[in-house]
Order: sequence, then structure tokens, then C-alpha cells
Amino acid sequence: MSSQSPTAPAAPAPLAVPHSLTEDAVAIFTGVLLISVGVAFFTSAGLLTGGTAGLAFLLHYATGIGFGKIFFVLNLPFYWLALRKLGRAFTVKTFIAVLLLSLLTELQSQFLQFAQLQPLYAAIAGGLITGTGFLVLFRHRCSLGGVGIAALYLQDRYGWRAGKVQMAVDCCIVLLALWTVDPLRVAWSIAGAVALNLVLAMNHRPGRYMAV
Repeated sequence: MSSQSPTAPAAPAPLAVPHSLTEDAVAIFTGVLLISVGVAFFTSAGLLTGGTAGLAFLLHYATGIGFGKIFFVLNLPFYWLALRKLGRAFTVKTFIAVLLLSLLTELQSQFLQFAQLQPLYAAIAGGLITGTGFLVLFRHRCSLGGVGIAALYLQDRYGWRAGKVQMAVDCCIVLLALWTVDPLRVAWSIAGAVALNLVLAMNHRPGRYMAV
């Protein structure tokens, strides 16, 4: 007769509790507001952002077309991907977040201005604030379109960390700015992109948080 005690059955994994509509609405506003503040840090210091917003800024500087219009158009193909692969609820929330960010960035100067802002501080602080905003959106099954949608899809489909995917794309986009922006500001912008995506890489891992 064995002297070993029987192994206790493993406890069942806790079920994820869905977010309510109110929680989603507050989270979307909070995340987008944080991101708009981070964008204000970047733009006030003459820096760049990554992702679809970074491409929109580059095209805005090159063509003179409004940032909001370009940002909206660049996101159109990704809405189709989001609708097919990530669901209607995710797509609707993302569309609302993109629209809200476009409005906030247009109105931001009326509420927030910087008399003096050191570029390296703007890159680090802006990156961390923006990354936190993205984290809030991601945890409520929402993004700001573009690269964010692709990163979430790749994480769900292949297990690739969304933060690492977005970090690689962001760095490539910022490097494209070498054609038009002072190299030192590009270096600061890369530091901001790294700070942003470190927040995601450390806090948005498959299995660590279940967003429903």
C-alpha cells in the first residue's frame, strides 16, 4: 500500500468576466486621451511616432494633406482585416477610438501646451504614456487600427507578442524619417518607440490577461 497521498486535482481556471459597455466606453476614452497626450509630447518636441500615426505624419509633411484625413484613409484596409479576423465588436470599438483620437489631436492645442520640453524627456515620457494608453485599449479588445490590428491578429493567431511586433514596425517607420528629419531627432524618436513598446511587451503577453 502506497504511503504517498493522492494528488489533488488541479483547480479549474477562472472564467473571464466580460467587460460591460460602460467599462469599454470609459477605457476607450481613457486610452485615447493618454495616447493624445503622448502624441502632444512627440509633436511639441518635433519627434515622430510609430505605427499608422507615424506614416500619417510622414505623408502629411510630404504632401500637406491634413493628418486626420490621411490617418483615417490609412486605416481603411485594416478595418476589413479586423472585421474578418477579430470580430465586429473589435472593429466598431477601433473605429470609435480612431475617430476620437483624430478629434482630440485637432483640439489638443486648446487644452495642452508646453513652454519648454526637452526632446529626450519628451521621447521617454511620451512613449511610456502612449504605451499605457495602448495597453488600456488592447485589454478591452480595441486598438487604433493599422499596425495595432495586425499586431493583435498575429498575437492571437501565432502567439507573437504584440509589443515586439509593433516595436519592429515602429522602428522601421521612424527610420524612414531619416529622409526628412534631423538624425538626432530620429534617434530620440526611436527611443520613444522603444519606451512605448516595452510597456506592451512586458504587460500584454498571451495568457497573462484575457480581454473579453
